[in-house]
Amino acid sequence: MALIKSISGIRGTIGGLPSDNLTPLDIVKFTSAFATFLQRRNEGKQLSLVVGRDARPSGPMVESLVVATLQAMGADVMLLGLSTTPTVELAVTYHKADGGIIITASHNPVVYNALKLLGSDGTFISAAEGNEVLSIAEKDDYSYASVDKLGKVAHDNDAIARHIDEVLKLKLVDREAISKAGFRVALDAVNSTGSLAIIPLLKALGVNDIVELNCTPDGHFAHNPEPIPQNLSDIAATVAREHCHLGIVVDPDVDRLALVCEDGSMYGEEYTLVTVADYILGRTPGNTVSNLSSSRALADVTRRYPNCSYSAAAVGEVNVVEKMRATHAVIGGEGNGGVIYPELHYGRDALVGVALFLSHLAHKNMKATALRDSLPQYIISKNRIDLKPSTDVDAILKNLALHYSKLEGASVNTIDGVKIDFEEGWVHLRKSNTEPIIRVYSEAHSAEVAERLAKEIIAMVND
Repeated sequence: MALIKSISGIRGTIGGLPSDNLTPLDIVKFTSAFATFLQRRNEGKQLSLVVGRDARPSGPMVESLVVATLQAMGADVMLLGLSTTPTVELAVTYHKADGGIIITASHNPVVYNALKLLGSDGTFISAAEGNEVLSIAEKDDYSYASVDKLGKVAHDNDAIARHIDEVLKLKLVDREAISKAGFRVALDAVNSTGSLAIIPLLKALGVNDIVELNCTPDGHFAHNPEPIPQNLSDIAATVAREHCHLGIVVDPDVDRLALVCEDGSMYGEEYTLVTVADYILGRTPGNTVSNLSSSRALADVTRRYPNCSYSAAAVGEVNVVEKMRATHAVIGGEGNGGVIYPELHYGRDALVGVALFLSHLAHKNMKATALRDSLPQYIISKNRIDLKPSTDVDAILKNLALHYSKLEGASVNTIDGVKIDFEEGWVHLRKSNTEPIIRVYSEAHSAEVAERLAKEIIAMVND
């Protein structure tokens, strides 16, 4: 079984049995439910939705089902075809659509696909809204349009170009400085739509010396598409061999950005956001937000600037965006390489991340390794605790929170699992929604301390 129904959409492996995998029946069911959800919020209105997809091989099949279902529900469709998640988000507001569907399983392997659901503001629907969509789908509570009210399909072939233009218009994107720097850059687009967006963006920024890896958007991923160090050995070797200033890696739907230093070492996906935030805060001071599992380095960098404050949100882009809006943050995101710059839009966006990072690197006039070393240094350790299906995970986390809340020198946050902050580092425990495990992330200034903190907590859980 590989079908995961969540508040933001539906994800699963292609093929197999309905309700166990992502089959045509499931695609039609959840698309119908989402259209019904939008109809109830726009009573009497002719609905319009934007639809785009990444390059994975199942995309055309899923897209055809989604588009036909929306038409059958009486909704008009603006079809982008091959696109990126942030491009679709921007297109929703550009076309003044009532919502959008992004067909992508993000960093998941090629056997997966998913429907990600957007509201009229181009951001992912909220938890409450997502639960309403799931309820409609569960009850099959939808009705299709008569033949004279079927929706129509139009095509937008300029969405990525428009997206790039909007990035270039940002005041803090310094095209002149980037062009003068003469950067030589390697790009790994994992054979998805990153090549359609990042290459023209780089050229528009004045970066014409580009070494391309996996830049054919056919969806046949050359390696595991999650942009984490163990999957990036090829681009690391290429950057060093080809004497590049920087390596750029995006995931299949181009909302996460990982970087490689000039010597082939990993810049660290946690530090994509931290670096961009340092650049932004130096020019437009304000508040910052990341999720509870992201590096403490963002809070440290934020404190470098007067009258700026950092806030933590529950894990998930929806939660980060909500906190950013509440605190009027000027920059935020997640430690997986997701940069959210509200000056452009409230969504993780690798294009704006690339443009702002290169602007900062050009202004600093230093190597990527030196830029990385100028930031607060932390190491994150990621562990897990395997449990029996019958284990009461909530009770375990509740008891942990109670125990550490009584200890001097420990601060406990329970908005998303349990996060325990110590002076020397932190540990964050979250239960998985799909398997009987507790994810345990810890961070400190050294790997040894991070591991020790995690092991102490894990031992207590096991006891």
